[in-house]
Amino acid sequence: MADSGGTPASNFLEKLKAYVRTPKGAILSGEILISFIIIICYAASLYSGYSSVAICEMVFAIVFMVVFMLELDKQFQVISWPWSDLIRAAIGCLLYLITSIICVIGGGGDGARIAGGVFGLLASILFGYDSYTIYMQIKGGRQHSAAPTDEGV
Repeated sequence: MADSGGTPASNFLEKLKAYVRTPKGAILSGEILISFIIIICYAASLYSGYSSVAICEMVFAIVFMVVFMLELDKQFQVISWPWSDLIRAAIGCLLYLITSIICVIGGGGDGARIAGGVFGLLASILFGYDSYTIYMQIKGGRQHSAAPTDEGV
């Protein structure tokens, strides 16, 4: 029998601690944390409808964090995980930017809505940075091979 070295929960926590220390894990955990803060701000405001963007982006960030942490992306190769992550981060950046501008401009008298908008602008920057790093990873991962030539002819 294989010695697992502990309970599955402790193995999961060890993988989580190790993954959060990586650059991608730090970005994803930052996205989860700032989305949670935005949810709290929008829930406290008079217009809590804007919290749906933060909830969706937090859930998607959690899903991708679990997939990358448990290395499920190497097992399920049907999905292009880098491109899926790029689309997730780019859409998150745009949605946070749009909703945050709306909340900051139209949030007069509602401090929680303005705070959510400001944190949303910060989240937009973080999601944009994540999009940039994923794009550079995809761009750098391509193998450029020269076309074969017939020099002997």
